[in-house]
Amino acid sequence: MNYSELSTVMRRLALEAGEKIMQIYNSDDFEVKTKSDASPVTEADEAADALISAGLRAAFPDTALVTEEQAASHDQDVATFLIVDPLDGTKEFVNRRGDFTVNIAYVEDGVPVRGVVYAPAKERLFYTDSVGGSVEETGPFDPDTPGETKPLRVGKPDNSALMVVASKSHRDAATDDYIGKYAVHDMTSAGSSLKFCLVATGEADLYPRLGRTMEWDTAAGHAVLAGAGGRVVRFDDHTPLDYGKAGFANPFFIAYAPGVDLKEG
Repeated sequence: MNYSELSTVMRRLALEAGEKIMQIYNSDDFEVKTKSDASPVTEADEAADALISAGLRAAFPDTALVTEEQAASHDQDVATFLIVDPLDGTKEFVNRRGDFTVNIAYVEDGVPVRGVVYAPAKERLFYTDSVGGSVEETGPFDPDTPGETKPLRVGKPDNSALMVVASKSHRDAATDDYIGKYAVHDMTSAGSSLKFCLVATGEADLYPRLGRTMEWDTAAGHAVLAGAGGRVVRFDDHTPLDYGKAGFANPFFIAYAPGVDLKEG
């Protein structure tokens, strides 16, 4: 894989998809349908998926592609592949809360090594560069011309006063009980893969997820966090979270900055 080309293409497609999403988000009304798993899907999900999928297939025709909105792509047995969630945080989108993202990632031998997370309503853009370091680009964004970037690095956690981020739409008692094992200075809620990015920027130290997620929900944020020096491990045994699992379903996991004294579940 040509990582320089990959970073350029993923960034461009994320921005173009974000523009399409925002056109629908800012319209007076949009249709919301229900998928077979009871999760919502909108015309924005479908339009962004079509744009990103076409762009990735044109640029990287020999690389497997897995996308949330194309069920046929979920039947593959792959370890190296591109993976897309064209609109992560559909509930945030439907409720016009702004915490939704475009996620595109490249997984190599089960490890997400490159990714882009774009939050168009928040005007925040995070991605891994050609050498795997993570950056945040400052807007305004031009799909064809990268702007100024600042390198991302996780913070140095203070285990007596941790900053914790948790899901906005999927918070539950089990998550609160686990967070209660830590000395928490402050806690914030965020939607979609923005939670990974908040750990990557040092705005949070710890993000535990005790709920159902799929690999397309997490791969891009995982790559951004890893490129900033962070880690993502399984909740049950604290081994690295890997990708290309059967059905592309994730176990519970913990994303964190090294130095956090991880607690058992």
